[in-house]
Amino acid sequence: MRPLDHQIVVQLCGNESALVVKAAKKIQQYCDAIGVLNLGCPQEAARDGHYGAYLLGERDWPVVEDIVSALSHSVSVPVSAKLRLCQPVEKTSVLAKRLEAQGASWITLHPRTVSARRRRNGPADLSQVKIFKDCLSIPVITNGNVRSHADIQHNLKLTGADGIMIGEPLLDNPCLFSADFLPDPVDISLEYLALCREYPDTALFTSIQTHVRHFVDYQCGRRPWFNKFRAALAACQTVDEIEKLFRTKVEKWRGKPIRRDSEDSDCDPHPGSDDLGLDIFC
Repeated sequence: MRPLDHQIVVQLCGNESALVVKAAKKIQQYCDAIGVLNLGCPQEAARDGHYGAYLLGERDWPVVEDIVSALSHSVSVPVSAKLRLCQPVEKTSVLAKRLEAQGASWITLHPRTVSARRRRNGPADLSQVKIFKDCLSIPVITNGNVRSHADIQHNLKLTGADGIMIGEPLLDNPCLFSADFLPDPVDISLEYLALCREYPDTALFTSIQTHVRHFVDYQCGRRPWFNKFRAALAACQTVDEIEKLFRTKVEKWRGKPIRRDSEDSDCDPHPGSDDLGLDIFC
């Protein structure tokens, strides 16, 4: 068992219990829990493959229950499920109770309905998380409406949830959980690239490119050099080339000295922040 701040939960998607169980058995020794079904995934690939959030329709509930039950009896780690809102929304709590009965150890709710093209159509309805918390006896994790560190406590206080999950906003600010500040985009990119070297083959190269692009886009997306950065990043073929891009061209475009060493930074506040406690580097 890893320390609490280093525990790993692996999310799986699928619509066949035997296949999901087979996958879970292969990874259970490498994680502390399994998100047996990410029923929050609204992407077109999930729609075309009929998995993820497209199993929330009531006719597919027996499939979902069978997968949760099979997995909870087949692996040695806890299992959970992540949901979006069913239609009508009142059905969501009914499904959650059924998954609890099948062995789910906790449930995460992203309180939006499913749309492949408009994944965040309006704010998440956090009142639905509160309803979940009131009707379930297992822990409830809230997800949605977090763009800053302050939003975390606001979300937890409003919903009464036992924990919070954050998705894509962590690509904008990977330090979102630790403090209300923004890390230097080059610092955090170099730190991330070092992790990619330390754990090779963990992320696809295209994913690495996407991740560092997010780090820069969030703070510098409107800078006149950003399109040049995107083109140069797309032309990179190795992690070394991406690192060189950041140490040289990106720093030059930002009006900063070229970096020739491997200075790294952690997700901790440091001098140079503005009056709001947010470090802005562009």
